[in-house]
Amino acid sequence: MKRILPIVWITAQLVLPGTPLRLYDVSLSRAQEVRDPLPSWNEGAAKRAVIDFAHRVTKEGGADFVPFAERIAVFDNDGTLWSEQPVYAQFVFALDRIKALASEHPEWKEKQPFKAVLEGDTKALIAGGEPAIAQLVTATHAGMTTEEFKGIVKKWLAAAIHPRFKRLYTDLAYQPMRELLAYLQAHGFKTYIVSGGGVEFMRPWTEQVYGIPPEQVIGSSGKLNYEMRDGEPILFKLPEVDFVDDKAGKPAGIQKFIGRRPIFAAGNSDGDLEMLQWTAPGGGSRFGLIVHHTDAVREWAYDRKSLVGRLDAALDEAEKRGWTVVDMKRDWKTVFPFSGGKTSNRE
Repeated sequence: MKRILPIVWITAQLVLPGTPLRLYDVSLSRAQEVRDPLPSWNEGAAKRAVIDFAHRVTKEGGADFVPFAERIAVFDNDGTLWSEQPVYAQFVFALDRIKALASEHPEWKEKQPFKAVLEGDTKALIAGGEPAIAQLVTATHAGMTTEEFKGIVKKWLAAAIHPRFKRLYTDLAYQPMRELLAYLQAHGFKTYIVSGGGVEFMRPWTEQVYGIPPEQVIGSSGKLNYEMRDGEPILFKLPEVDFVDDKAGKPAGIQKFIGRRPIFAAGNSDGDLEMLQWTAPGGGSRFGLIVHHTDAVREWAYDRKSLVGRLDAALDEAEKRGWTVVDMKRDWKTVFPFSGGKTSNRE
């Protein structure tokens, strides 16, 4: 998960939500000039800044025009594209997998941190710190093929219910951000997820939910081993960390897997600071966006002191560098696509 070692942790209006839009179409762009391209956003500085940026970098002959190949946009996932409270979804997945596997491991009843998970002892689990988290991840994310893990993730996401909203976790993707992704995609941007979450955990569902295919998902990963099993080639997930895509790991991951510096970056926490810093320089028009969680009624309000998704240093730097800070309560008409998130709280 994001920020917790190493929990290897819509289109807008023109196509159906979640449907990938791969090729830029001038007619789509012109249609969006007439229709509101970001209908779930309140009118204000944040919405104007996004639309103005997209216009400038895609206007041929303009001073800020950016060729298609260089229109790279990167997005954090947890807290930026979908909800991360009260704990990261991948951590909930790991805990649920411990419970599901407990009958095969009777020794877990007396062995920490598994004992704490099975007994619901949050205090003991927290006391175990990062080593405990690493043990849980190893036990639930390794020792199987990549295809087996993909099937387990898809099955869990089809059934797991968020404790507050009583909805599937994939229902908690932010409608305004889905619109933003689709808007940029319609303007020729190649959109990537660059997240501290596990890459194998995200890839089974990001295309359906965000229109971002698996090859455009960068995340933390464990080592893999190629094997022949019963005459068939497989990739086996080993209990070893390969790459942690968080904080300073994000620029490294962008260079390693994309090879171009983005011109647009969006995050929500200090774990995204380095990615925003990496995107900001480099010449030409650049855009940094931070989702600030300020809506305790429709979602949550948290920032500087939060244990999950802490936003402190990045919030200060956003002010200094002129990055766009999206105030969830003020700037979004709708938070989630279901009715519970559609009441505007704008004041």
